[in-house]
Formats: sequence, C-alpha cells, structure tokens
Amino acid sequence: MTQNPSKVAILGAGAIAYATAAILCRDGHDVTLWSPSGRRTEKIATGERLIAKGALVGQFHPRISTSCAEALAGVDAVVIAVPGYAHRHVLDAAAPHLRREQVVIFSSHISLSALYLDKLLRERGVVLPICALGTTLATGRQQPDLNSVTIGSIRARVDVAIVPEQETARGLRVCRSLFGDRFVLRPNILAVSLSNINPETHLAMVLCNLTRMEIGENWGQWKHVTPAVSRLLEELDAERLAIAKSFGLTVRTIHEHFHLSYNLPMGPLSEMLKPLQQETKDVKGPTTLDARYVTEDVPFGLVPIVRLAELAGVAAPLHENGVRLLSALYGRNFVEENDILPELGALSVPMLVGESARDSRL
Repeated sequence: MTQNPSKVAILGAGAIAYATAAILCRDGHDVTLWSPSGRRTEKIATGERLIAKGALVGQFHPRISTSCAEALAGVDAVVIAVPGYAHRHVLDAAAPHLRREQVVIFSSHISLSALYLDKLLRERGVVLPICALGTTLATGRQQPDLNSVTIGSIRARVDVAIVPEQETARGLRVCRSLFGDRFVLRPNILAVSLSNINPETHLAMVLCNLTRMEIGENWGQWKHVTPAVSRLLEELDAERLAIAKSFGLTVRTIHEHFHLSYNLPMGPLSEMLKPLQQETKDVKGPTTLDARYVTEDVPFGLVPIVRLAELAGVAAPLHENGVRLLSALYGRNFVEENDILPELGALSVPMLVGESARDSRL
C-alpha cells in the first residue's frame, strides 16, 4: 500500500490498461477505467473483479466510467493505454477536460502523440507534464472473458521523456510516485521515439512469417526468428541507430534491449534469442492478418521512423520498403493511415528536441 495514494484514470481497456490498473490497485491507488467503446469493461461495470494472473496475481475493483469527461474529473494522473490507431480519438476526447494540475502518461508513446496532445492543450492555454514512455510498463495478454489479464512481466526499467521541458521534474516525480523508481529520463521525445525497437522487430517477424498469420497457424514467434530473420533485424537496427546518431543521440541497440529485458547474455542476436525459443518460454505469434504488429506498428511505428530518417538525411531503405511491402500485401496505404503526423505539420528538429537543445548543432 502506497503512503500517498493518487486518483488515476486509465484511458483504455485492453491488456496494457488492465495490467496497469492491476499494478496501481495493488499499490493502493484509486483507479478508474474508461473504454472508448464500453464493451471491454461491461463485466467489471456490473461488479465482476479485474483478475490479474502471471507476474502479478490478484483481484481488484477499479471504477468504470461511461465517459471520458467523467473519468478525468478529479483525478491526479491520466494514463493513455490504447493502440496507436486509437490515440487521435482518445486524445481529442480527453484534451478539452484535462487541467494543468494533472499529469498525462503515455504507456507507451508512439507516433509523436505527446506533441499532438501538447498542441491541443496549448490551444486551450493549458500546460501540464506529458510523460512519454518508451515502452509499456508491463507486458500482458487480455483473456477472452474480458475481465482478466495475464501479465507476462513488469519492466524494471522504462525510458521516459517529458514535454514541455519545464514540466520535467513534476512529471518524473508523479511517474515515480505511481510506479516506483524504474524510470530512465531521456533528453527529449526524439530519443524515446528512436529507442522503440518494436516496429523493426515486428516488421521482420511479420514479413518472414506472413502466411502463417494469414492461414491461422499456431506458431511460436521466437522459434521463427531464425538466423536469417536475426540478420534482417540487425540490419534494420543499424538503420535505426544511424538515424539516432545523425541527431547526436545514443540509444540502446537491439542486443542491449534483449539483454536488459530478458537477462540474456550479449552476443549475435541469433544466439541471444535461443533461450526464448524454448517451448516453455516462447510467445505465440499472431494468427490473423488483423494484428497490431502490422495495423499499429506500421502506420504509427515505421512511418514516423521513415519521416525522421528523411529529416535527418539518412537512408533507411529497409524501413521504407517494409512499409511499401506491407501496404501492398494488405492492399492498404499505411502511410495515409497515420492520423497524428499530419496534424503536427512539417517536422523540425527544434520541435523534437526541446528548448535546451535548440541552440546546439541539433
């Protein structure tokens, strides 16, 4: 039980929202969930408990709100826990009701959404800390009953950048008061955006296993990151690192990510991943084309990376052609599906790096 409980609204009702709610409820915070559709929270709204299994075990009673405005009323912090393709809708719903004394946390940040929210708030004359997490606080899968979640892990370290820069101290303080001393402060949104390896990892997995997804095969995703797929991942990672370097940033390599996330010994990626390929540790890959590895990570993960590469003047042909190939395979234009980037206008380095870096070579 925390000594200073807070009132927290979680906007979302999927696996990450439920896992986050379980963590906060366990620690004594007063949690409210809002589902944009209302469907996923129906059982909890009628009195059933939120059941957590796996890395956190317990039964909890978060409040359920029927509107975004109701969820935000009187809370200290707001956690955005919806897929990238729902960010625009949720942020448009939340922005009119947010107050300067609140703190917003993206778990996790994608497609520069924090800058879009900051833009909406400034139009109202509201400035508050917007904390962009480089990854989710936990991993998890929601179960078919829609009131339980299996939590795979609660991350010990999470990167965070906070906008606007002058709100950094308050934002970091609230993050730590809610979730503990697990946050690694990064200098700006650009650093957090380029630290996310999910888009490149899922690109390689999907391109090399797409027919398994399409026919609904039961397959282990780590088992099918073969040495050839590992080489593709390392080449994709080299492009991401080159983009970061061009902005004067140092971000973790994919090898460092897996080392820190899974306590794997450093080495060639194909060797590092062998422990995860054991049947007892493997994770099932998507069994449908309608999978967030594509529908979220391509338009809201890969497309922004390609835009950043263009801004940096760095070639990223694997990322760029990955977007093109998956657009062709799906018969969709994933570039046009990103509804956040067009609202930001022309990207510029000052927009991405914050006030303290504007006079540097960036």
